[in-house]
Amino acid sequence: MEQITIERLTGLIAFTRAASLGSFSAAAKALGISPSAVSKSIARLEKQMSLTLFTRTTRSLHLTQEGRVLYEKALQLLQEAENIQQAVISTRSRPSGLLRVTAPWPIAVHILAPALPAFHERYPDIFVDIRSSDQVSDMAAEGIDIALRVGSIPDSRLIARRLGHHRVCAFASPSYLNRKGMPSHPDELKDHDCVNFRFQSTGQVFRWAFSIEDEIEEYPVNAWMMADASEIVSGVIAAGGGIGFLPTYMSAHHVRNGVLVPVLPAYAFNRAWITALWPESRRNSLNVRAFIDMLSEVFASPASWDQQMMVGKEAN
Repeated sequence: MEQITIERLTGLIAFTRAASLGSFSAAAKALGISPSAVSKSIARLEKQMSLTLFTRTTRSLHLTQEGRVLYEKALQLLQEAENIQQAVISTRSRPSGLLRVTAPWPIAVHILAPALPAFHERYPDIFVDIRSSDQVSDMAAEGIDIALRVGSIPDSRLIARRLGHHRVCAFASPSYLNRKGMPSHPDELKDHDCVNFRFQSTGQVFRWAFSIEDEIEEYPVNAWMMADASEIVSGVIAAGGGIGFLPTYMSAHHVRNGVLVPVLPAYAFNRAWITALWPESRRNSLNVRAFIDMLSEVFASPASWDQQMMVGKEAN
C-alpha cells in the first residue's frame, strides 16, 4: 500500500478549503498562504491522483464528479484528524493554544473586541484568531472553533447556545432632530430623511418595522441613501443625515456620548437572537468552554449596551 505523504496531505487540506469556500483566493486567506501556493498544491494533488478535481472558469470554481467524491472522503479524514487533536488538547489542565472565532463585523468590533483584553488577562495562554464574516460556512472544513451568528441557524449538526437578543432601533443626531423634529409615531417617518441598509450577504434591503400594539408592522420609507455596512449608516446619521436603524450594541456609546438619540424606542423590538455555535468535536475543548463562559458574562441580561442606551437617553 502506498503511504500518504505530507505533500499529499497538504494538497488535501488546500483542496477541501478551496472546495468549501469556492475559490483558491479564499482558501489561501483561510490557510495564511498565497493563492499560487494553493493552486500549485492542488495541481500536484491532481497529478498524483490522475484526476481533475475542479472545473474552472474566470468567475467560478466547481467540483467535478471525482472531486465531489474526494471532497466527502477528505472531510471525513480531516475531521478524524481534528477529533484526535481535540482529544489530546482536552487533556490539558488549563486553556491554551489557538482559538479561532468568526463573527459578523459589527459584533466582532463592538462586542468581542472590548471583551477580549479581560479574556486575555484571565487566559493568557490562549491565542485568539478573530475572523469577521457574515457567511455561514463549514466550520469543520475551515477549522473554526466558535461562530457567532444572528438569526436562524441552518446547520443542526452544530452545538448552539443563545446569547442574547439582536435588538435594533431607529436613531438620529440631536442636530437633525432640532431641525426636523422628533417623530412620535412610525407614520411620521414619511416626512423625514431616512438612511437605509442593504445586507451584503443577500443584497436584501432592510425592512423598517415596528411593534404596534403587539403586532409587527412594516413601514416603507423613502430613503435618500443606502449603504451595505452599518458603520456607514452610523456615520451618516451621526453627522446629521437623517434617521437610520442600528443595532443597540453598536449605537450605545453614541447615545451615552450624546451623538445619537433613540427615535421611536417604544416601538422597537427584538429582531432575532445572537447565537454561539461550535462543532461537536469541540464539546470538551477547554478553550471553547472558556470563551463561551466569557460570552455568557458579556451578554448578561440586561445587556450593558442597553443599559448605556438608557443612561444616554435620560441624559438627553
